Amino acid sequence: MKHKLKVSAHEKKKYVLSTDSDILILRMCKILEKEKLTENDKVLVNLIKAQLEEDWRKSLLTALKKLLKKYKI
Repeated sequence: MKHKLKVSAHEKKKYVLSTDSDILILRMCKILEKEKLTENDKVLVNLIKAQLEEDWRKSLLTALKKLLKKYKI
């Protein structure tokens, strides 16, 4: 991680970045987002970023609802 992470005002508001680990996770996600990722990897990166949100359960519930619908459960 050679480059310092520039955290935008939006990201500061959206994510809980209270530890160095939180900032490192966001930095890694932003680096990965610049690459050509598979759809599955994009979903994984978005899910990981969602864990930095105050209300992280909302993203998990949305993902689970999509899976339930996909498999008609």
